[in-house]
Amino acid sequence: MARSQPVAVVRRWLAETWPLAQAAAAATVAWVIALRLAGHADPFFAPIAAVVALNFAQGERGRSAVRLVLGTCVGIVVGELTLVLLAGGWGSLALATFVALVVAQALGANRLMRVQAAAGAILAVAVADGEAGTARLTDALIGAGVALVFTQVLFSPEPVALVRRAETAALGGMADILRMAAETVEHGTQAEAQREGLTRRMHGAREQLDEVGRAGPASARIASHSLIWRHERPTAARMNEEAGRIELLGVSCLMLIRTLVSTDPPRHSRLAHEVRELADALTDLATGLGDLHGRQRAVDRAFAVARRAAGEHAWPQMTLEAVAASVRFVCFDIMMFAGVAPQDAKAAVEQGAGEPWATAPPRDLHLLSLPRRLLDEHRHRP
Repeated sequence: MARSQPVAVVRRWLAETWPLAQAAAAATVAWVIALRLAGHADPFFAPIAAVVALNFAQGERGRSAVRLVLGTCVGIVVGELTLVLLAGGWGSLALATFVALVVAQALGANRLMRVQAAAGAILAVAVADGEAGTARLTDALIGAGVALVFTQVLFSPEPVALVRRAETAALGGMADILRMAAETVEHGTQAEAQREGLTRRMHGAREQLDEVGRAGPASARIASHSLIWRHERPTAARMNEEAGRIELLGVSCLMLIRTLVSTDPPRHSRLAHEVRELADALTDLATGLGDLHGRQRAVDRAFAVARRAAGEHAWPQMTLEAVAASVRFVCFDIMMFAGVAPQDAKAAVEQGAGEPWATAPPRDLHLLSLPRRLLDEHRHRP
């Protein structure tokens, strides 16, 4: 365990440093192209454009490159037209900047595009020689073009892996928090410090769920626009739907934890056992996102908890009724994420009946026809 922590730190550092290395390489390539091929004596904006375009999350960098060029075009055109109509001066600068921002806003621009539009207009009017604007536009095209080659061809992120990493982190984090919640339930009112730590961890879990929410649409965009991942579009579409289910599952887990903390239940070993079982189900999902059997293990655990929760005497204390409802929500969302049919998940949670079956993960489309007999053998394997 002690060895795994430094390894995890190194891997995290490498993962965070790799995009920075890409940005540095893109800036160098853009500068060389602008200097040697375009013949610009001082092509400072080409490398800046490449770095700015790559300074976004994966799945957003291609769009940011296009927006950078569009914003620069809007600014330069507005600035040059202002010079033709009004000549230079502070009034022309103010008007060109305002009009460029308004036009960019009308085009649905984000902050990057608005800033580039304003900067292009300011440069065109301030220099006022008609050459700086053209050179800036050429540099923007070079920098954005290099960024697009980096993001869409050379280092385009694999769509499924992008979502899987975010899902694994979110599910693993929620499993850890549920185990902390189980310990809090066991210790009762003596775990005040632990409750505070649990609250802090919940804020971190919310950020991980937000990352899943960003990764899903980003995966679909990458598959749609990247030249090398276009064949992954059907899989990326399913991954986007799966990411949405992860968010619902995370919200259910947070609701369960908040209910546990707010109701302040007495020592209740059975309740702690159920919460740990749900944590184990999330761990099964986190470690087996690409494995049908791993998903089925999670469904089986959630089904067992739901069946006990649906029992008449499963939750004898009135103060635990809200907890029971939260537990059922988590069980239902685990089954839905694993691909159980909605009617089967509903019957399992409400009545503790039925036989819920997981479906194959998006990438393993060839397993969709896997005979249930094989899954049944796996389910009953000791």
